Amino acid sequence: MGTAKQQGEVWGARADDWASASEPAWNSLFEAVLDGAGVHRGTRMLDVGCGAGGALVLARQRGAEVTGLDGAGALVAIARRRLPGAEIEVGEMEELPFADERFDVVTGINSFQFAGNLVNALAEARRVCRSNGIVAMLVWGKREDCDLLTKVMPSIFALLPPSPPNSTPPLQLSAPGVIEDVMAQAGLMPSISELSAALEFADFGVAVRAIMSASARAIMHSGEERVRRSVEDALRSAVQADGSIRLDNRFLLALATRH
Repeated sequence: MGTAKQQGEVWGARADDWASASEPAWNSLFEAVLDGAGVHRGTRMLDVGCGAGGALVLARQRGAEVTGLDGAGALVAIARRRLPGAEIEVGEMEELPFADERFDVVTGINSFQFAGNLVNALAEARRVCRSNGIVAMLVWGKREDCDLLTKVMPSIFALLPPSPPNSTPPLQLSAPGVIEDVMAQAGLMPSISELSAALEFADFGVAVRAIMSASARAIMHSGEERVRRSVEDALRSAVQADGSIRLDNRFLLALATRH
C-alpha cells in the first residue's frame, strides 16, 4: 500500500470539512510559502499534497500556472472544482506523474513528511523542478512551540490504534540537522527559516470540524463520539474572548534551489 492509498483514506474521509473548516486557517502559511518560493505571474507551480487546493487558489490569484497532486480523491475533486482548467492529479508523491524539469516551483506544505519514503518524495520533487527552480517544504516546528501539538493532538493520539510491532518511529524533522540531512540525500541543499503562525477558527464549531477532519484514523479506531469529546475538551483552553479559536504554532520552511 503506497502513501497515496494510506494517506488518502485519512485526509479524504471528511473532505468537505477539511476544505471549508480546516484549510482556510492555513492561508497565512500558504502565502508565506508562496512568498518564500517567489511564486508570481507566470510561475509554473506544482503543489504536492495539495489537499482541496487552498495554496493553488492563492497562487493562481498571483497569476501562476498551477498543478496539484494529492492522495485523496475526494480532496482532488474539490480542488478541481475550485480550479477549473488546472491539472490536479491523484497519485503518489514518491512517483510523480510529471515530466522532468516541468515546474519552476514545487511545494510540499505539511505534506512531504507523510511520504512512505521522504527522501524519495523529495528526490521526485527535485526531478520535476527545473534547474535553478525552488523546492519548498513546510513542516511543524518543535512540539513545545506548537499549540496544536501540545494542547489538542495528544488526546487524539491516545485514541489511535497501537503502532505495529517494530515499526520505525517517524523522523523528528524539527530536530537540528534532520531536514538538511534528508534533503541532501535527495540532492537538495536547503536554507531553513522559522515562521510563527496562528491557526484561527471563527468559532468553536468550526474548530471542532477542522480537527475532526484530520482525525479519521482515531475515529475509525475509537468511534466518532469519543474523539469528538476529546477534541472539544482540548479546544476549550484555546477559546478567545470573542468566541473564536486560536492556536499559536511555529513552523520550519525549507527552501532549496534545484541545481
